[in-house]
Amino acid sequence: MLEILTRGFRDVRQYLQGMRTLNEDNLSEALKMIRVSLLEADVEFQVTRSFLERVKNQALGELVQVKIKHKDKKLKVSPGDHFISLCHEELVRLMGPADPSLNLRSKPSSIMLVGLQGSGKTTTAAKLARFLTRNGKKPMLVAADIYRPAAVEQLQQLGIDLKIPVYSDGGVDPPEICRKAILEIGDRGCDVAIFDTAGRLTVDALLMDELQRIQELTASENVLLVCDAMIGQESVNIAKAFNERIRLTGFILTKLDGDARGGAAISIKEATGVPIKFVGMGEGLDRLEEFRPEGVASRILGFGDVVGLVKDFEEVVDEKRAEEDAMRMLMGNFTLSDFLGQIRAIKKMGPLQDLVEKLPFFPSGVPESAKVDDYELIRMESIINSMTPSERKRPGIVDDSRISRIAGGSGRKDSEVRDLLGKFKDMSDLMVAMGGGKLRGRWKRLKGIKKWFGGGITDMVGTQDYENSAANPFGMPEIKKGKQVSKKALEKQRKKGKQARQARKKAKKK
Repeated sequence: MLEILTRGFRDVRQYLQGMRTLNEDNLSEALKMIRVSLLEADVEFQVTRSFLERVKNQALGELVQVKIKHKDKKLKVSPGDHFISLCHEELVRLMGPADPSLNLRSKPSSIMLVGLQGSGKTTTAAKLARFLTRNGKKPMLVAADIYRPAAVEQLQQLGIDLKIPVYSDGGVDPPEICRKAILEIGDRGCDVAIFDTAGRLTVDALLMDELQRIQELTASENVLLVCDAMIGQESVNIAKAFNERIRLTGFILTKLDGDARGGAAISIKEATGVPIKFVGMGEGLDRLEEFRPEGVASRILGFGDVVGLVKDFEEVVDEKRAEEDAMRMLMGNFTLSDFLGQIRAIKKMGPLQDLVEKLPFFPSGVPESAKVDDYELIRMESIINSMTPSERKRPGIVDDSRISRIAGGSGRKDSEVRDLLGKFKDMSDLMVAMGGGKLRGRWKRLKGIKKWFGGGITDMVGTQDYENSAANPFGMPEIKKGKQVSKKALEKQRKKGKQARQARKKAKKK
């Protein structure tokens, strides 16, 4: 997502690299590069112009402090770093502030989803219902789109999948359907009604009149425009037209993960004053995220989105089990069964490439060596599923004959099975060494992961020192230096782990 914007700001950062000052000439060239990038990304023209004016005024009007203190260290800040920081602040201001809140104080509450046909309202209604359920609410879906073929049936099936009630009535018009749903919501044991309203191919008077009647009859506290992020500048015109007639309270941008431009995300809040509440990041019913301007701005500038990545993990990972896995991993007790559980958790987090892009390691863009394929996880899962419990617990017993059997059972090649076992051993050795605190430096620790990405970690992240760079807005944790680990030390560590396991077994028997 957002590749065009990211590429434009990356080019500006490289252009300003090494320059000692920001003056009219180099600033003019940098702003020109950003202007081209914003317009190519379908950012609305007036929004682009005001953004550039504010960045220019701040860049020329401030004195750059080239030396600062950070964690008791003296750091150097280049004019280029300062300029990118200004762009980050302005992007956040443009899209923010973050406001994912919904007005659900009344009993019952209602949420009205509006938008053009094909914007993804029905799927978004189901995603929003799931989101509310996970936050302690009891939603009811209301099928108010009686015009699109199979729209009611689609919502009913989604309700079955989520185990959420769906209200429908084929004998009356949509405003009356919504009014009757509000009257029956208490009998269904629910407290929030989500209206999936009809759309049209364009904004027209009939559509607006119907939506206004629904709003009047139900007194909906939340009116959210579901907007396809891939339609670019037209999203601003659509948003303005809806907002003039039915008083929008927020936006939900869909298909943002498939949008290389991202113009809608930047333009729509500035042009209308209405906040973006949520973004759809995939087709799965769990792929609805609260909109975070800071995370989007950081990804645009090539700094990843660590907070968003942590939120993704929290959604799918059991905290207690994660702690137990971490301890077993550092003690050398981590098995392929544990690894299989982690693979399944990662698959729930969405496309693997999207997770990689959220890592703060790619200021120059994600290189080819870090391109990852979701099918790789499926391949690993099928291989591990073809192993016996003892083979998963002790991968070292897998010899050539077992490899052939596992490959045949999973439909893979012998070489693929050997590759997985080799990767698992590398990871286990690395984790044991980290548990002993004996690897030297950040990049030494990460170097052992190189086979997972088909190249060295340095190829992925470059040689920039993130720990000591003011360009790093995330404050990467400091790693204490130690001695290089030896094979003898690794064997000693494994022996300690084995002794600890035996002691625990004896204690249990007693």
